[in-house]
Amino acid sequence: MTRYIFVAGGVMSGVGKGVATASLGKILQSKGFKVSCVKIDPYINVDAGTMNPLEHGEIFVTDDGTESDQDLGNYERFLERSFSRVNYMTTGRVYESVIHRERNLEYKGKCVEVVPHIPEEVISRIQEAGRIDKADFVLTEIGGTVGEYQNMLFLEAARMMQVQNPEQVFFVLVSYLPIPPNIGEQKTKPTQTAVRTLNAAGIQPDMIIARSELPADKPRKQKISQFCNIVPEYVISAPDVTFIYEIPVNFEKERVGDKILQKFGLKGRKQDMRAWRALVRRVRSLKKTVQIGIVGKYFEVGDFILMDSYLSVIEAVKHASWAQRRKPDITWLSAEKYERNPQAVRELKSFDGVIVPGGFGNRGMEGKIKAIEFCRKQKVPFLGLCLGLQLAVVEFARNVAGIKNATSAEFGGKGPAVIDVMAEQKALLKEKKYGGTMRLGAYRCRLKKGTKAFAAYGKREVSERHRHRYEFNNEYREKLEQKGMVFSGMNPKSDLVEIGELPSHPFFLGTQFHPELKSRPLEPHPLFLEFVKAAISRK
Repeated sequence: MTRYIFVAGGVMSGVGKGVATASLGKILQSKGFKVSCVKIDPYINVDAGTMNPLEHGEIFVTDDGTESDQDLGNYERFLERSFSRVNYMTTGRVYESVIHRERNLEYKGKCVEVVPHIPEEVISRIQEAGRIDKADFVLTEIGGTVGEYQNMLFLEAARMMQVQNPEQVFFVLVSYLPIPPNIGEQKTKPTQTAVRTLNAAGIQPDMIIARSELPADKPRKQKISQFCNIVPEYVISAPDVTFIYEIPVNFEKERVGDKILQKFGLKGRKQDMRAWRALVRRVRSLKKTVQIGIVGKYFEVGDFILMDSYLSVIEAVKHASWAQRRKPDITWLSAEKYERNPQAVRELKSFDGVIVPGGFGNRGMEGKIKAIEFCRKQKVPFLGLCLGLQLAVVEFARNVAGIKNATSAEFGGKGPAVIDVMAEQKALLKEKKYGGTMRLGAYRCRLKKGTKAFAAYGKREVSERHRHRYEFNNEYREKLEQKGMVFSGMNPKSDLVEIGELPSHPFFLGTQFHPELKSRPLEPHPLFLEFVKAAISRK
């Protein structure tokens, strides 16, 4: 029998529902249960692919090509497994499905209404995730904050599930306890208000995870217990941490897993978080650092830096650095700054390694190309991801292969398109079919022996995840190879370039795919490992 745990957020966005959900899943998994996770995004978008990364954060892509919220990445990293389309839904996707069924007469002439048909579709999708994964537990994170009208129908679906099977449903509220500087006291009133708002939706939380800058003390727990109708033991302190992988360990100090199982009348089948605890101990003990610069354009939001746009890249750097017993010191570098002031790229010499991640559009592109040129000439370890590979090709074509004004078709212009739109994408772009039409998901990559890529993976063929419309133009392949670029990874079916590298460089490698999406804390991605090793050698 599958049990269902719903995780909602109170007080403010960004309170940590995703990592809390992933952490609860990790704990239950460590006790011998099969766990699945579902993320609900309360947007009309059918998927996350058309969302602006500066507003929504990273677009995480699964093996089956689903463009999803970044929290699916957290689920995969914590639970060390892959998820798929059934593990992600949006308001748009749910409505689209209901309308499609109505058009097909699947409601047999009934008047189709927002309630109950939308919540019933949500319930069906949550249950499907449990069936496909044969899960003991399905943890469903409801996006947004309680009190917003956008997620009311999802809360209604959760309420309906509890009414139907009260012994199978458990509610967790992740709320925030602010500490106003001029008061100096942890305040519980916002959480009390969040619980009342949740009560108004017909839901009483079984557990409250109290997020705050500092641990929640006994008086605060008792106050929340008294005013929120919950026993003190089920108020869980969740203070800020240095790195998110500490969270399951901290939760277990308060026996969170046992308390959830107790509510369901279950006992843990085993207790195995040894490798995870060892990772936490190792990371806490690290002293030496490795300096990594990331040249991007999706992190400058006014006076603030939005790291979520490159979340998986950051985590992959951490995983590889920790495996090499180094603490990563990551610096955000503005591509647009290098366009305004080309001399500023000299600062890259102070870094042990530089990453140019993915992106779209021509803003900041020339700045990224200048950064790549500097790394190539000054022998700074370089890793290019998706667009990073494409721009490395453009730079090499212009400055080494002598292809004047070489460019990408994505940026327009009249120069030779060494990066061109994929053949199957041309018709889609002409018809303005943008959403969900890129080359998405896992594709095979055959590696060339004797290359850095082959040495990193240690095998002939791998599978990696993609998200792009543009690809290396094979008409220029021979000319670039003659000048020293090695295409060390190719798709065996389509003959598309997947990896390019320079053997004369300590580490200069770009991938058309996104290796960061498959990195795990206990199993760092091989290419990130080799990149960090090269960065440490430079240091």
